Amino acid sequence: MPESRKTAVPVRTPAVPQRGELFAEQCPSREVFKHVTSLWGVLSLVALQQGTLRFSELRRQVGGVSEKMLAQTLQVLEADGFVERRALPVVPPHVEYSLTRLGLEVAVRVAELADCIEANLPLVMRHRRSRAQAAA
Repeated sequence: MPESRKTAVPVRTPAVPQRGELFAEQCPSREVFKHVTSLWGVLSLVALQQGTLRFSELRRQVGGVSEKMLAQTLQVLEADGFVERRALPVVPPHVEYSLTRLGLEVAVRVAELADCIEANLPLVMRHRRSRAQAAA
């Protein structure tokens, strides 16, 4: 009796996403970039560099953000894989946020940008004043 032959079934490997192209109008990297570089996104990422924070701690740290806006910001950062949300089974409920490995990588870079702006603020303010004087 002949030995049965097994037919090789091609194995499909998931497509490896290509690098994003920020200048391409339809590239999803633009949306991610918008999430990360929004005011509340930047401040949340930089604040979470110090470690895990509860929602109320993060809100105090960021300063000036509404509960709703911070919640929305954290949701998109979580969806993008930058932030991890952990709900603790206690009464009243406590929710903690921390950076993922990817989130930490991005936070370090965004913090460098924030630091550059803070360090050069006197120069920026001088330019603003001279421009306002020239317009007057």
